[in-house]
Amino acid sequence: MDEIKQVIVVRNDLDMGKGKLAAQVAHASLMSYFEAEKTDKEVVKKWLAAGEKKIVLKVENEISLRKLNDAFKFKNVPCALVTDAGLTELPPGTVTALGIGPWKNSEIDAFTSSLKLL
Repeated sequence: MDEIKQVIVVRNDLDMGKGKLAAQVAHASLMSYFEAEKTDKEVVKKWLAAGEKKIVLKVENEISLRKLNDAFKFKNVPCALVTDAGLTELPPGTVTALGIGPWKNSEIDAFTSSLKLL
């Protein structure tokens, strides 16, 4: 079986502060974890046992993030789109990040291999 990882993809065009960015990545990680757990508890158990590998990548805008989300949903890969509440730096409803998995490397890499690290 493939190795298991979680990928967080963040918009690079929002100029979020470091704390805000960290919070959005954390939201994406937890939200997609819960989606993965609903989809396949065994995959999640293997990920937890192997050290919870996470990779944070970037995209240039909301359109790119939404396209990725749609692609993963179409392929039934657990994912979660983060929308900010607008209490601090961003307007309410701003889409900030996408959490993917934990899931099989090959299924995640099919859509993320061309993205750069944040």
